Amino acid sequence: MASHDHTHEPHDAHEHGDHGCDHGHGEHEGHGHEGCNHEHSNDRAVTVSLAVSGVMVGVGLLVHWLQIGSALLSVGIFAAAIVVGGWMLLPGAWAAVRGLRPNISSLMVIAVVGASVIGEWAEAATVVFLFGVAEWLEGWADRRARRAVEALLEIAPKTASVKREGTFVEVPAGEVRVGEIIGVKSAMNIPLDGEVLTGESSVNQAPITGESVPVNKKAGDTVFAGTINGEGSLEVRVTKAAGDTTLARIIRLVQQAQEEKAPTQRFVDVFARYYTPLVTVGALLIFLVPPLFFGGDWAQWLYRACVLLIIACPCALVISTPVSIVAGLTALARNGVLVKGGAHLEAIAKLRALAVDKTGTITEGRPQVQGIESINAKANSEILRIAAAVDIHSPHPLAAAVVEHATKHGVAFPRAENYQARSGRGAEGMVEGHAYFVGNHRFTHELGVCSPEIEARLAAIESRGQSVVVVGHRPHDGCAGEVLGILAIGDMVRPNAAAAIRSLHAAGLVSVVMLSGDNQRTADAIAKQVGIDEARGDLLPEDKVAAVKTLRQKHGSVGMVGDGVNDAPAMATATIGIAMGGIGTDAAIETADMTLMTDDLAKIADTIRLSRRTMGIIRFNIIFALALKALFLALTLLGHASLWLAIMADTGATLLVVANALRLLRGPNVARAPQRT
Repeated sequence: MASHDHTHEPHDAHEHGDHGCDHGHGEHEGHGHEGCNHEHSNDRAVTVSLAVSGVMVGVGLLVHWLQIGSALLSVGIFAAAIVVGGWMLLPGAWAAVRGLRPNISSLMVIAVVGASVIGEWAEAATVVFLFGVAEWLEGWADRRARRAVEALLEIAPKTASVKREGTFVEVPAGEVRVGEIIGVKSAMNIPLDGEVLTGESSVNQAPITGESVPVNKKAGDTVFAGTINGEGSLEVRVTKAAGDTTLARIIRLVQQAQEEKAPTQRFVDVFARYYTPLVTVGALLIFLVPPLFFGGDWAQWLYRACVLLIIACPCALVISTPVSIVAGLTALARNGVLVKGGAHLEAIAKLRALAVDKTGTITEGRPQVQGIESINAKANSEILRIAAAVDIHSPHPLAAAVVEHATKHGVAFPRAENYQARSGRGAEGMVEGHAYFVGNHRFTHELGVCSPEIEARLAAIESRGQSVVVVGHRPHDGCAGEVLGILAIGDMVRPNAAAAIRSLHAAGLVSVVMLSGDNQRTADAIAKQVGIDEARGDLLPEDKVAAVKTLRQKHGSVGMVGDGVNDAPAMATATIGIAMGGIGTDAAIETADMTLMTDDLAKIADTIRLSRRTMGIIRFNIIFALALKALFLALTLLGHASLWLAIMADTGATLLVVANALRLLRGPNVARAPQRT
């Protein structure tokens, strides 16, 4: 169908330009290659190092358990694994020492040195490898984020057909000046923002605004770079240079959001900041205070200070975090949810509110026939048969929905003859010798076949946020014409959307807000249907970013779920960006911190529960390990426990915290009911 009406209300926001930006695509395309190459080389080095370290740890354990060769052989293998897998930790540990801000890297160094001193080389090598894997996962998120902007740059054409000296010539889009006229052929991506001068067509604006149905464009209407022209041909006066288009602003919004987004400070980093200096100062006091003030033996208290450092060796503390994180991420991956690292998993546990896009997230993202109304007692199947016979000629999404509905319900239909598309209105053709039309509300008025009854029915359908397709006899040769029926077409709500929203509230979210490029009427109708707390319509990408920032100010930690390019800036701005992996664009998935591979919103609630359970297990493991260390430290210093018993207790604590963390592998389903760790 050439151009059925979308029933959208005017988008005032389209007229608001961001004229403060004075740099564009060129800024993003030609810089930083040397830096990128260096980063890629470093990423490869870290990946290879971890792989080699993992192999060495495995070989070392086999040599140790099977008692192959002398003890020095296994020690040598473990020592090599520590060096190969831990070299990248030293800069962070040294920076922490220089800045007097202990972190997880400095805690790692103490753990490895302590384990090596007491001869637990296997434990030291395993800690280094597991910790390295967890840190690699964190870095993976940053590597993926860098590709998000690259994906956005591919949307708009690199060239434009510009009218110069009476003819159209192909030039790079960046060279087109504001005020020049460009030609946009059917099915072509629009290269620059502008105003339509001549022609009519439906334009798919989903990449920019997220609207589920193409919007009819005529003279005077605004079009955006990166959107897709329909069946008509347009001449467009350029209103913004390549660097100032809406798409260019989206790219800058994503970059700015990624730069401004403060990294989540992990619980274990906060813990390390206090634990490391506390242990160091404690050992120093044990060594100095008794001999200086109580006449104790220096050698004896030096030994006891060393005992403190050995017992305080935080292997169990350090290992509990990466094992818990890896177990949680693995469980989620098995359930079709990819989370890009432990910092994001921890941030998910703190979510208080969620913003969701409408099209492709709450709805399925493709128009479907939702109802047929007969006007002149014609059977619904007959109305559908006539509409499909005309629409079979058109690539328009609404036409495709009509044909699909007819095929699905077994309605046989011929191909209309003398088919003619009426741009911005609909189409007409001859079906079995009779002249029929299929079109929008406007076309019905132009043909003079509208009536108060039909007007009331159309208004009722449009009030539900649906598009109308009117089917009727076309006036011709003295025939007045008549409307036979009306098809209501809309974007279907996902079957599990309402249940998913209920589960999100049950998981502890205080607010779920829908952000949509569709008109407010449509957004309100969908929100009411699925139980969303608040709906905001008529939003451009920058409006969604502003809405997410407002939610962050109100609730602190906010997630954003989307599937399109237009959602990428808001996802990057949110505490956690969540992409629909099955239907999502590359830009949305690359920007996201979490991806739903099966497009099931209910999995967000499962992920929130599992992430909170993961953090609970990490906290429990740390408290348990600290309590055990404190007990054996007191017993050792009082002379009631030997050093080897304390070491066995430390090893036992390590095994226990690992076993506790591995319970997470049972997956999100066990987390549906609240559990105490």
